[in-house]
Amino acid sequence: MVPRLFLLLMASTLFGADAYVERQLAKWKPVRMPYDSSKLSERERRMVNELAEASRAMEQIYWRQSDPAALELYRTTPDALLKRFLFLNGSRYDLIAENRPFAGAGPVPPGRNLYPAGLTRAQVEQYVREHPEQKAAIYSSYTVVKRKGATLEAVPYSTEYRPLLEHGAAALRKAAALSDDAAFAKFLTLRAEAFLKNDYYPSDLQWMDLTSPKFDVIMGPYETYLDDLLGVKTSFSAAILIRNEAESAKLTLYQKFVPGIQDALPLPPQDRPSKKGHTTPMEVMDAPFRTGDLLHGYQAVADNLPNDPRIHAAKGTKKIFFKNFMDARVNEVVLPLARFMMREDQAAKVTGEGYMAATVMHEICHGLGPAYARVNGKQVDIREAIGGIYSALEEAKADVTGMFGLKWLVNRGALDKSRLEEYYASYVGGIFRSVRYGIAEPHGRAEMMEFNFLASQGAIRREGARWAVDYARITPALTLLAKELLEIEATGDRGRAERWFAQYDKMPADLGKALAAVTTLPVDIEPRFDFSVFPK
Repeated sequence: MVPRLFLLLMASTLFGADAYVERQLAKWKPVRMPYDSSKLSERERRMVNELAEASRAMEQIYWRQSDPAALELYRTTPDALLKRFLFLNGSRYDLIAENRPFAGAGPVPPGRNLYPAGLTRAQVEQYVREHPEQKAAIYSSYTVVKRKGATLEAVPYSTEYRPLLEHGAAALRKAAALSDDAAFAKFLTLRAEAFLKNDYYPSDLQWMDLTSPKFDVIMGPYETYLDDLLGVKTSFSAAILIRNEAESAKLTLYQKFVPGIQDALPLPPQDRPSKKGHTTPMEVMDAPFRTGDLLHGYQAVADNLPNDPRIHAAKGTKKIFFKNFMDARVNEVVLPLARFMMREDQAAKVTGEGYMAATVMHEICHGLGPAYARVNGKQVDIREAIGGIYSALEEAKADVTGMFGLKWLVNRGALDKSRLEEYYASYVGGIFRSVRYGIAEPHGRAEMMEFNFLASQGAIRREGARWAVDYARITPALTLLAKELLEIEATGDRGRAERWFAQYDKMPADLGKALAAVTTLPVDIEPRFDFSVFPK
């Protein structure tokens, strides 16, 4: 643990409420995410309170994975602005400035606190070649790697974070006892067991079988955004979800076409396993509370989970859309930014419905394409094969194949052909939002690459002070890009992925200058909840 006095001195003398922190804080728009409990029964309110308590445990674990020194500083600093900035980032690294360190921190460790300080990917790969019996544990998504003398040791999350996981499990069991939905209660009980057994597979299967639940949760270790070393370690997150029935009903259109989109992808059949017979659960939910990986930095408006390829093969994936976060992003960032950046007639085509359609297809396509990479004649987890760049690659794949899928639906009359320009304009409008995060953030890196590739194909071009979409060129350009990204994942070719991003992920000078001039719009929202994030 970093000495508390040192942290206080470091914060107060180096930064405090300085101009940089104030300037960066101005890029976030506080938005309240209200929790209306008036329509819930007393038992339901008590259940939600227990889910919130479990969510707080996920928050505590996340800080320990991301930057434990930042948590100590957050708890002790008297500087209110620094405290808020630490909370926004969940670390001492500025997530919208290429992970620039602040408050005296050194460069961001590529493996955060999930690996020993200074450990490199090459060293890990050499070690597991010499100790193949340890590879599965070291590459597990649910272990922390530590040094033990000259050896490496993989410590299960259930051991490393035991007290917090026990607390979260106890809260989930209480919530299960209060639930009127037997299937949801079973999931909560299984997820409590998963926390302590370090085995999430049974509970993920049960989660996939929930049918139109009134309440749902994301709860546990899922995404690998913190791991830029191997790209396999998951970070903890939580979201309490309350069903939006009217919006959920609109997703029925997409569900029946998922197998057809998979079959249409520009890949050989062996690299796109059939989705026929798989259910595709989709939920539009309001999220009155989120913690961990879903709270700090980039504010997701949707999720596609689980990420376990075994679940993909057996059940598929669940798509969750956070309606309150989607509305805030569109209204506060996407629509006004499009009016700054795009030709006026095309900016007018950027709509909330068009952005939602692109987001729906993005989440569907996280679950499409290859399930595994083919490396030296063997099936390998794509995350392991691609390494630290995997998160950006997968986000780009979902974006681009999602737009490929939208065009496929239009071609078959499932979506109105007259709205295709709206879909394309809304997608490009979203790119201008995401690239403001910079390429240290996976979504920002993905969409920076997409922008540059589409510009190289003439599908996006500058016209005076603004940008325009060439609607005739964007379809073939997206098809080419989809093929490239899908092939990279199917072959697990890490070098090809790194070369591709190195070619296309730099911010063009004219685009950077134009975005820098947008000083009146936030980069993202800063959610404010009716629940406390930390225990009182």
